[in-house]
Amino acid sequence: MRSAAAAPPKEGRRSADCRQRPSRSTRFTGPALGDRVRARRPCRTLRDHTPAAPSAPGTERDALPAAEPPATPARAPDAPRRDPERRAFVINANAGGGAHRGWLSSAGEAIARVAGGGAVTLVADGDALDAAVDAALANGCRCIVAGGGDGTISGVAAKLVGRDVVLGVLPLGTLNHFAKDLGLPLDPDAALTVVEAGCATRVDVGEVNGRVFLNNSSLGLYPAIVRHRERQQERLGWGKWPAFAWATLAALRRYPFLDVRLRTDGAPPEALRTPFVFIGNNAYRMEGMQIGTRDGLADGLLSLYMAQRTGRWGLIRLALHALFRRLEQADDFRMLSTPEVTIETRHRRVPVATDGEVTLLEAPLRYRIRPLALQVLVADDYGRSRAGTRDSSAGGV
Repeated sequence: MRSAAAAPPKEGRRSADCRQRPSRSTRFTGPALGDRVRARRPCRTLRDHTPAAPSAPGTERDALPAAEPPATPARAPDAPRRDPERRAFVINANAGGGAHRGWLSSAGEAIARVAGGGAVTLVADGDALDAAVDAALANGCRCIVAGGGDGTISGVAAKLVGRDVVLGVLPLGTLNHFAKDLGLPLDPDAALTVVEAGCATRVDVGEVNGRVFLNNSSLGLYPAIVRHRERQQERLGWGKWPAFAWATLAALRRYPFLDVRLRTDGAPPEALRTPFVFIGNNAYRMEGMQIGTRDGLADGLLSLYMAQRTGRWGLIRLALHALFRRLEQADDFRMLSTPEVTIETRHRRVPVATDGEVTLLEAPLRYRIRPLALQVLVADDYGRSRAGTRDSSAGGV
């Protein structure tokens, strides 16, 4: 497994297996999302090194002396390292409606070979997923591969944030937003090749009241739709998409508004009455045919999108504005970027969606970005195949 990591954030731990070598990275500053073109952080290639011989039983391996910390406080890269490691697989066989069960059966030998002696565990719920990841960490696995949709991958990633453990991704879900934004292949065989031969890079994660999300979080309409969809699936046995369509119509019929107050660093509190608040881990494209995708996952900013006092027909109008790239002209649509935001409501507990999973969280909701807090395996050409052009005014860190 090849790795080219950037420096871990404050929450992370510096590896004792490698020396630190600073390199450059850039980040964007400023509140406007539309004023810059975001680029993927390149995945760096690695130089081999020969692992030290194992210590005798009962003794500790001598650690390399710790490198001096970089002069700048954050977002400097770690030294490259390449260690042959066992890989643990945690796979949700029911992801995507079980569409990949056939592939899992036929690819068993290939998965076992890539695992290199690590455990391969099929899970059916969140408790089993947590137990499998905890067991892999206890056994010293330095790479844990999550197989499933965005919810499964987010659940595994939440346990790896801030650790010197790399996340591998097998996209087996329906939408696979995180895999798409990383430029990973959606074909399971090709994704398995990336797990085996890819390199590691660091990406940001979002967090709300201690709960990690890889893609986005939202309040208002979307959590209401998801909760209603789940009730329809349990009560009537409907499939995911028919239940989702019915739940969407039901939510639009009720059309609840949220009264929220936003607090961002250095700005006065802002009161809003809105049908939804959408918080993204990094900036989302909100216009054109690629709406809902991201150009990068390492800019160190949350992105917020809100409609202000917009009714049902107003939402349709906003959707048309987005389709024809005129969303920024809409007076009742707000976009802002910030590393932290606190959202206050009149309710003590609020339904919050994080990567498609809805939970009740205590208000106020404290959102923050955790820069470069997660290591993830990507293809060798990550950052080159779909990279844009960085703003020439962006300062290096």
